[in-house]
Amino acid sequence: MPMKLSLAVMVALTVLIAIGLRWREERAVHEGQRKPKRLGLIGGFKAKANRYVTAAALAAVATIAIMGGLHWLRVLQQG
Repeated sequence: MPMKLSLAVMVALTVLIAIGLRWREERAVHEGQRKPKRLGLIGGFKAKANRYVTAAALAAVATIAIMGGLHWLRVLQQG
């Protein structure tokens, strides 16, 4: 069963954006912008879930823009 291109793009963008968000959070902690606090098991899970939900939302918007842009390029090229 083949995977749709839009789904593959969204999954890839979600992972890449989540990696970027994690890198940004770690960099902010190292630069002293905020103090790292011990979250515990539940708090750590919530923080990770929040990161992935944010990444999925950004990936959805980016996927819509990319696939819509490709569609309109095809439309303009035909007519």
